[in-house]
Formats: sequence, structure tokens, C-alpha cells
Amino acid sequence: MAIFDKIQPTVLATRVIASVDSVYKEKLGLKPHHNSIGIITADCDDVTYCALDEATKAANVDVVYAKSFYAGAAHSSGPTSGEVIGIIAATNPADIIAGLERVKSFVESEAAFQCADEAGEIAYFAHLVSSTGSFLSAEAGVEQGEALAYLIAPPLEAMYALDAALKAADVKLVNLFAPPSETNFGGGHLTGSQAACSAACDAFEAAVIEVARCPIAT
Repeated sequence: MAIFDKIQPTVLATRVIASVDSVYKEKLGLKPHHNSIGIITADCDDVTYCALDEATKAANVDVVYAKSFYAGAAHSSGPTSGEVIGIIAATNPADIIAGLERVKSFVESEAAFQCADEAGEIAYFAHLVSSTGSFLSAEAGVEQGEALAYLIAPPLEAMYALDAALKAADVKLVNLFAPPSETNFGGGHLTGSQAACSAACDAFEAAVIEVARCPIAT
């Protein structure tokens, strides 16, 4: 592989429940109008979180559950597990199907982790969310429609590169994912204008690649 190459993730399984059992609905904390749910797993958590957010913009759905699995896709509990599960809810199954289709399209053809080294052993995610949907805006504590720099990398790279990103543009750190995360990475969400968030993504990427090229500072 080459530096900057995309590591495109894959959706592993999906299911639609057209009419959720009433007790199950209560335990999931669904709202009264949430009659249907869609469940999805994939082999990359952060890309899937962005995809779930995209679903809230493409269909009348809410993200009601989204969790990463411990140790990542390489140590999953089975071939359909991957490293993340997401659940969307809606009034009817048609909206669920539309939401799942958007998630799948985004995961498999849009955002992706990238290689920071030619061996493909160091991966990072420096993604500009130009306009947040309801899921990421709630996660980041920002107004819906604001821009985010979604930044993830291995532990040292993440902590070093976040500082570079914050100094590169007029952005604010709204979420710090101090390592280790469930998948042993780290990172954060930065907010600002689209241009500022884009500059922060570029600075984060450059700093991660710098560490990959020369791990021991001299």
C-alpha cells in the first residue's frame, strides 16, 4: 500500500425489524413513534458513526444505539460482528430501509481510514463532516448543520496530531477521545467553519504521517 491509500470498510450485516416488540422497545429507550428499527454492523467504527449521521440527513430516522466493540475488527466475536453495531429507528420500515441504504453507501464508497505508512500498518481518519446531522451534532454538543473535523489515529499519533490540528486553524475541541478507546485508538471532534475544520484535518494528517516516518523524535 501507499501513504494516503484508503482502507475502505465493509458493511457486514443488516436487518430490519418492521414492528419492534413493546418490551424490547422500552428497553432500547425508543420514543413512542419509533415502531421500526434497522440494525447494522461493519468493520470500522468511526466511518460507521459518520455514516449513521448521514442516514439522519437522508431519511427520517434517529440513531438510537451505536457502540464500538472491544479490540476492533481483528478480534471480533464472529464474521458478521466487525467492530461496531448501530441501530436506527423510525416510524415505518420504508424510512429504515432508506437509512440503511445510505449507511451502506457511505461506508463502502465514501469516508475511510487512510494509510500513514507504506506498509499499511498505521491508519488514521481525518474526515471533514461538512454539515452534521442529528447524531453527530448530539455527540459533539454542537448545533445541527455545523462542521466537524473527525480525527482518529493510534494513541501517540492522535495525542500529538490533535495539538497540531488545534493550532492550525480557528477550531475548538469539543470531544476528546483519550486513548485507549474500545479499539485502542484516540482522537477527537473539532468544530469551526468548514474551511477551518478542513485545515485542521490536513494538519492532523500531516502530523500522523510525520510520526509514522520518524517514530523516535531526535
